[in-house]
Order: sequence, then C-alpha cells, then structure tokens
Amino acid sequence: MKQFPLGVRQSVFAFLATMLACAASAAHAQDVVKIGLSSPLSGSQSAYGADNRDGLLLAVKEINAKGFQVGGRQVSLQVVAEDDAGDPRQGVSVAQKLADAKVGFVVGPYNSGVAIPASRVYNDAGMVVLTVGANPKLTELGHPRLFRIGGNDKQVGAAMAIYAARELKAKQVAVVDDRTAYGQGLAAEFMAEARRQGLSIVRQEFTTDKATDFTAILTAIRAAKPDVIVFGGFSLQAGPMLRQMVSLGIHAKLLGGDAICDTETSRLSAGLADGRTLCMQARLILDKTEAGRIFAAKYKATYQRDPLTYAANFYDGAMLLADAMQKANSTDPGKVAEQIAKGTYKGVVGEYSFTDGHDMKTLPVTVYGFKGGQLQPLVSF
Repeated sequence: MKQFPLGVRQSVFAFLATMLACAASAAHAQDVVKIGLSSPLSGSQSAYGADNRDGLLLAVKEINAKGFQVGGRQVSLQVVAEDDAGDPRQGVSVAQKLADAKVGFVVGPYNSGVAIPASRVYNDAGMVVLTVGANPKLTELGHPRLFRIGGNDKQVGAAMAIYAARELKAKQVAVVDDRTAYGQGLAAEFMAEARRQGLSIVRQEFTTDKATDFTAILTAIRAAKPDVIVFGGFSLQAGPMLRQMVSLGIHAKLLGGDAICDTETSRLSAGLADGRTLCMQARLILDKTEAGRIFAAKYKATYQRDPLTYAANFYDGAMLLADAMQKANSTDPGKVAEQIAKGTYKGVVGEYSFTDGHDMKTLPVTVYGFKGGQLQPLVSF
C-alpha cells in the first residue's frame, strides 16, 4: 500500500479532526431567541420594573433548564432588558432599540402611557408584544401582534364601582386621577359604571404621578363628604394621600386599582392603610391556587422577597411565548402570534385565551384589603 508522506498524513488528520469538531459543535448548537423587556427599571416605579423583570427572568431560566426545543431544534431564550423609566418618550426609544436589535418578542411595557405610543414601533417591526397596560385604547389600536396579558380598566373600574355600591353601600364618591393613561382610564371606567349603579360623583379632582402634597384637593373633597375616595394612580401617591386624608379628618375609605395593590401603599401611609384602603386586581388569588403558591414560593426563594403586582404575569408571558413557539413549531413572530390568538394556555394568573381584540376572555377580579401592612385577599368575582 502506498504510504503518503508524514506531512500529508498530518494535514489529513488535522482536517478530519477539525471536521469532527465542527460536527460536534453543530450538534450542540442552539438557536438563540431574544425576548425584550420594557419596564421602569429606574425612577419612581423601579420596584415594579424589577418585579416584572425578575418574573420574566425566572420563567426563562426554567424554560432553558428543561432543554427547550422548537421544531426539533434546541432553542435558548435570552432576555434583553431595557429601562423605559415609565416615560412615553423613553419607551418609544426602547422600542426602536429592540426593533433595531431584531428582537422578535417583547413582554411589556408595564405602563399604558408607554405602551400606547411604543406599540406603533413594535407593530411596524412585526414584533409580538405581551403587555399588562390596562388602558382600553391599547388593544383598540388593532395591532395584530399585540396582546394584553392582564386586566383592562373596563374590568377593574367597573368592578370597583360595583363593589363600592353593593358591598361598601356607598352613596357618594369622589374621584382623583393622576393624569396618566392608566389613571385616567381607570377613573373614567369607574365613573361610567358608578352612574349605572346609582352612585353620585360629588367631586372629581386631578393630580400627577409626581405629586406628594394633596392638601388642596383633599380639602375640597372633604367639603363634599364622600363615602369613598377612588384613586386612579400608583402606590407612590396613594400612600401619602391616605396619610393626608387622615390628618384632615376625612373618614372615607380609599379605593384603587391594581397599581396600589402593594405593600408600598401601606408603608408610605405610615401603616394607616389597615382597614382604610381597598384595591382590586384582575387576577386569581395566588394563595388560593396550587400554581400561585408554587410560583410565589419559587420567586421568594430566588429573590428573597415576595412578588409584587405583575411578576406572575411577566412569568406567564415568557411561558406563553414558549408554549406558542412549540405548538407553532416555529420561532417566527408571525406564526407565534397566530398561535397565541387562536390558542389557550393555562398560567399562574389564569387562562390565557384571547378575544378578537386580543384582550383576555376571562379574568376574575380580586378585592384586597390591608392587615398589618400586608395585602389580604377578601373576595374574587
């Protein structure tokens, strides 16, 4: 048999070794799918932003650990977290940054005021968006790849009015909103249902999501003697507002939506929220379901703190995307959006199935009170 020179044999062996290494590398290669996060990671709402981010990261960690496959290929999910600071202009910049980076999927934004202007950028880029923004206008824009994975102001605002009339036996209510898209939407939906329930709106006032002194508007409200004060806004204003209500001798209860369903409300009220404040979230009571208890325990074990308002929704958002990718046998945003629109996924918060307008079909509303500074679920309906 003819022997090739040593140098030739070494070159052949080196070539074969390289080919084998390439084949082994290809066998272990993974498709990387990026999931963007748009949330307020700085500023006054940063605690909520971190809560959202960590819920998403927890889900992605679990998905990747299980060996996620789509269409027979190994897929690794990667979170690209961006800070929109709860600011509409910054939120649009974040959307453009994610679009330029060819990110196909986004969980967020958290704020309606960010989501509404940013949604145009996401839509133009063909991205799938799963948002908890509650303003009804968001899904009315008709973007085909945008889905609301939380309740909307119509659900929560109407439930607040029904509860005030039927359970609190209120007759006269005052309404305050913070002029954000969320706060205005919640207040508007509350007032519409309140009138249908026979409640009298004795005072309507406005503030901002940066305010700390509410003395002037509360003094005007006090003269109207409402049974309940409804606030469309966030914990950072609700806590100080309650403290000032008490100092002015206002005995009305404070009633709000999901954005004040947080221990921050109690802390910033100096503990006055107990028995004085009620809030509502469009979700099941986590402690009442096995999935909710498991999620809460995992979250606390990972981050050494309890989940806040929307951590479970952002966790579900990642799980919903992964489920849709597998059912569609594709990571193409268009095909994934089609699967989400027609499919059903059972998550921590509830069942994700969507109307033609891309709102969730069924989502119970839970009423919470405060006891010892902690949220206490009272009833779901």
